[in-house]
Amino acid sequence: MKIVSWNVNGLRAITKKGFKDSVIALDPDILFVQETKMQEHQLEEEILLKDLGYTLTMHSGVRKGYSSVAVYTRIPVDEIIKGSGIPEYDVEGRVLQINVGEYSIFGIYFPNGGQGEERLGYKMKFYEDLLSKFIALKEAGRKVIITGDFNVAHQEIDLKNPESNRKTSGFLQIERDWFTKLLGSGFIDIYREKNPNEIIYTWWDQRFYARDKNVGWRIDYFVISNNMRNDVVDVRIYNELMGSDHCPLSLTISEEN
Repeated sequence: MKIVSWNVNGLRAITKKGFKDSVIALDPDILFVQETKMQEHQLEEEILLKDLGYTLTMHSGVRKGYSSVAVYTRIPVDEIIKGSGIPEYDVEGRVLQINVGEYSIFGIYFPNGGQGEERLGYKMKFYEDLLSKFIALKEAGRKVIITGDFNVAHQEIDLKNPESNRKTSGFLQIERDWFTKLLGSGFIDIYREKNPNEIIYTWWDQRFYARDKNVGWRIDYFVISNNMRNDVVDVRIYNELMGSDHCPLSLTISEEN
């Protein structure tokens, strides 16, 4: 089973930038997209990808043109759950959960904390509440996969300019400490485990030709529960694929373990 995650920075916008060809090249069984910035009534045929065998499920926020997540599936799934069950988060359309066999797979657009103390507080509460959900599922024996835009670079290796960003949301110590807490709760940043010394990014500021200069951040992840470490076949970051200010990443697992 191949799972892909991509913050598309506008699903309608990326559709006009070769999105379908990228999906064909990536060939996912499950494709989570974040920051769709659209609602279901705005769907057009070219966005659905029905001709590629996908079914699209959306979880949109109340505010138009903001946040929102979706998932394309082309394999049978047991259940798709829209939202976290917490209204203050679900009005922003940030969480989708898919249950497939023994796996609980989350596609999440974690909040940005860069709009002041109140928003940072919202982000940290979101982090803690979702962590409680992940831990509960793992303790119940589920194999948990969390993917999406986490809006945090965990270590200095995960961004080009750590020193100048220590007071920037996305690299604040409090945010990084939460990610450390996540990993300490029985979860694995699987790309970093497989590639401990690789410098690679998943997001580039659209200003200052940052992508051309590769001045980026690794803020998109696959985090897995440690009870499925041996299920992992492959994990990749496709930093050559264009269309958004983020690039896609993938996790391939074998369900035979």
